[in-house]
Amino acid sequence: MFDVSELVQPDQGLINPSIYTDPEIYQAELERVFARSWLFLAHDTQLPKPGSFVQTYMAEDPVLVVRQRDGSVKAFLNQCRHRGMRICRADEGVARAFTCTYHGWGYNLAGELVNVPMQDRAYHDDIDKAKWGPTRVPRLHNHKGFIFGTWDESAPSFEDYLGDMVWYFDALADRYDAGLTLVPGATKWVIDCNWKFAAEQFASDMYHVPSSHASALVALIEDPAILAEFQAQSAAAPGRQYAGNGHGSGFALRPDLVPTQAGPDFDAWVVANREQIYRRIGEQRALAVNGHNTVFPNFSWLTINNTMRVWHPRGPGQIEVWSWTYLPKDADERAKQAVRTSTIRTFSAAGVFETDDGENWTEIQQVLRGHQARKTTFNARMGLGHERHGTDGMPGGVTDDMYTEMAARGMYRRWADLMSGLSWPEITDRDEARQQGEQEAHRA
Repeated sequence: MFDVSELVQPDQGLINPSIYTDPEIYQAELERVFARSWLFLAHDTQLPKPGSFVQTYMAEDPVLVVRQRDGSVKAFLNQCRHRGMRICRADEGVARAFTCTYHGWGYNLAGELVNVPMQDRAYHDDIDKAKWGPTRVPRLHNHKGFIFGTWDESAPSFEDYLGDMVWYFDALADRYDAGLTLVPGATKWVIDCNWKFAAEQFASDMYHVPSSHASALVALIEDPAILAEFQAQSAAAPGRQYAGNGHGSGFALRPDLVPTQAGPDFDAWVVANREQIYRRIGEQRALAVNGHNTVFPNFSWLTINNTMRVWHPRGPGQIEVWSWTYLPKDADERAKQAVRTSTIRTFSAAGVFETDDGENWTEIQQVLRGHQARKTTFNARMGLGHERHGTDGMPGGVTDDMYTEMAARGMYRRWADLMSGLSWPEITDRDEARQQGEQEAHRA
């Protein structure tokens, strides 16, 4: 048994590293965190027509997400009710039905059992097929093309779950008139680290960039003078970090939408569509919210690099990364190609920044094999006591600098509340009390 209050102390910025290694804690996370939270399942453009499906995971549970004939979407466990085999082995495609390859039980697009081989002879027609469909994901929500689901009937609505994070999320989801599209197919790879390292970094950590990615920046920018200017501007640029409901977003405040990391072809398209972007999300948000982000617990994206990913947990010491490149749907082909090339170079399985990050997380996980290493308390106190609210009119708790760990502490606070077994109403009440106290302290 473990005491959650001894594992993380967000108000003091203290973390017990056993939360990254302990198998018992991991099993509790599957039940208390992932089975109770809203998790990203698919994007609308992955399900273009009736019968379109993708296979994904909700933590370690395989799930099918299926476009229905009426245009709606259903999701259910990819598990036959006979002996637990998957009923679909493909990653994605278009289907009329799903059939278990073990004994042949067949299910329709809605996840209803419709065919049992030798039903009359083997079962003597004594089987109620209506009772033997795969377990359904009871609640789905489509937020501007992003489909989320939760197993928990008592969870808050998706809007309440997101809270003020919706303002930051929509800097991605609501940026273009024609919306977004994904480059077909997810890129997938495995990293030997705990899922929280990745989720926390994307929620809160700009601090690692100057040291972790120093050599990558040299490789990408050949001219030393340009590199020096870029590094100086990055260090000097004002930044912000948002934290709320376990989510996090961090970014520098830029004077213009361009230049982007994708280069001149994409920059030209952005400039031509600048007014569209400002009209949809406002100039301030368009210029500012262009950095790292995590919707608790494991859905992250980098706006500046046009990449989003899910950190699927695979035990306490391993994650399976599913990564997509997203594009403005109506961008011209030159602009789209520029983004694809840029993302491959930076944040793909072999991207220069991606490999830097994976190396850090893997190294920490290896260090934590040591007995003494697992007893060493981690410091998450950066910016503690200097949090702000209402900075620049941005919603929620927003710091006046991106170099802080406010969002990391917020993520572990939500993790601790869920791991403690608190009900959603109890968590909501705690959040409201905290936010009120923080706002009063800020006004004082």
